[in-house]
Amino acid sequence: MLNHHLNQQIDPSQTRALSDPGLPQQRSAPSAPGYGDLTEELLNTPVWTDQMVANAGIPIQDYPLVSIGGGLGSFALADTLAIAGLAPGALAVLTNGDNPIRTYRYLAANSQIPPSERLRSDAGSTMDNIWGFPSYAFREAANARGFRDTLSPLWSVFSEPFGADYYTPKIGQVFDTLDREADRIQWPSMLHRGVVRLVRRRYGGGYLSILTPKAPQAGVGGAQGQAAQTGPQPKRIAYRSRHVHMAVGYPGVKFLPDLQAYRERYSDFSRVVNAYEPHDHVYEDLRRRPGVVVVRGSGIVASRILQRLLDDRERGLADTTVLHLFRNYVSGPQGSSITYRRPGENGWAYQAFNFPKAAWGGQLKAKLEQLDGPGRAELLRSMGGTNTAPRKSWKRQLQRGRQAGYYREFIGSVLSVEPGPEQTIITTLDQRAGPQISLAARFVIDATGLDSDITEHRLLADLLQHGGATRSAFGRLEVTPTFEVAGTRSEPGRLYASGSITLGGYYAGVDSFLGLQYAALAIADDLAGLGFVPKIGAMRSFAEWWRWFRHLPPKGFSA
Repeated sequence: MLNHHLNQQIDPSQTRALSDPGLPQQRSAPSAPGYGDLTEELLNTPVWTDQMVANAGIPIQDYPLVSIGGGLGSFALADTLAIAGLAPGALAVLTNGDNPIRTYRYLAANSQIPPSERLRSDAGSTMDNIWGFPSYAFREAANARGFRDTLSPLWSVFSEPFGADYYTPKIGQVFDTLDREADRIQWPSMLHRGVVRLVRRRYGGGYLSILTPKAPQAGVGGAQGQAAQTGPQPKRIAYRSRHVHMAVGYPGVKFLPDLQAYRERYSDFSRVVNAYEPHDHVYEDLRRRPGVVVVRGSGIVASRILQRLLDDRERGLADTTVLHLFRNYVSGPQGSSITYRRPGENGWAYQAFNFPKAAWGGQLKAKLEQLDGPGRAELLRSMGGTNTAPRKSWKRQLQRGRQAGYYREFIGSVLSVEPGPEQTIITTLDQRAGPQISLAARFVIDATGLDSDITEHRLLADLLQHGGATRSAFGRLEVTPTFEVAGTRSEPGRLYASGSITLGGYYAGVDSFLGLQYAALAIADDLAGLGFVPKIGAMRSFAEWWRWFRHLPPKGFSA
């Protein structure tokens, strides 16, 4: 029955009335501005009836599937389901943004990755193309000018990792291809702008997702935006769906506790900064006058921040001294020689990608699928953890800085961070192999990563409290091999999740391009088993690749 709806051509303007035959039809709600909000009854009840929502004055819209997030995780699922045959208008993407790479672009820019810089992703992890062909390397070679530029990406793929560094795509290329694919699958028409407050199971099956809508904007697609312009803007909207998918990313920026305490105590948010927040003023100030900067962290983001600082120094644009603080110093190879072993030196653990390649589709992936929760968490920590890519040019850059004395390493635990004379920040360090030392700097950059505590996210915290979800041994959401959130089933509906919030499940590289696509394919296969969409078989796959190659919309989409 539901399949019949999903395989029809649906006008996006009619999707507000699209209803699963197993769900009651939409109820009207008072349209006075600001009327209709979450009541104490709703907030304290884990399973809602339609009448409870209607009594609260919250209007209801019906969609077979809702995806919450609107970033790369939602995009990967939308792209995969469009290829599988999901009808246009059958998916509502609830999001605070208008572009799937909006957050990713913001974080990349803040962590000093310009369009010409390369990411930590391989040639076949093509977010715009689930088939992985043509790869990023092939496309870069095809668009290059000159024999050397054409040969370089192909040689990198052919000879990696011994003859050359692993090939990784330029971030500008990734952005361009994602924009192109978003246009092909009519991404703007799926968007419903606002912030999702919570998701609750629905009595009778399925889910109700509560959106606090944004004011409609000109040029923004989505049925919610169109409908909102015809009358007063409701305070909340309930999206009634059979299935829900969540890909909300990290809860927020993670700060080291001592640096967070310093910022709050002294209201100093310009000299103690996080690598993921806007901080271009740091580099501009260091270009104007000589200065000292403390960098904390030893992962991929810290390596990029150091490269930016040392690039300015070597190009004669700045006279900067970098003090790099290590809490855990890596002096040699890590890991078991029986399973896998990664190199390490000078404080860094080196790994081409955030997990070994075998974790994406080899023996480590198979091993992870056979373990229980604690076993999976232990394996993930051993083969993941803090590491960075072993790029030869960057390692040589650090060595030049050590020899010249403008890049200095310190090992130990930070005892305090206090204001110093002449607008400096004093970091007192208990050195592991020496006495306490006080380091004075004009800036401190925290490059230790993003916040991974899911309880900091209001939607996820509510799901744990009222939705039946549980935390994995890794501290994230417990998910099944199909990426269904364990304990949240509302027959015949399913609640799925993908991305960083699922780390600790049966797949390691969930927070990567390939990981997001893998999750989307697993979810699409599960939905196909439920009769929600057709399964992507060989003939459909080839036909849809040919349409992708010619930049034609998926079959069934309007041109």
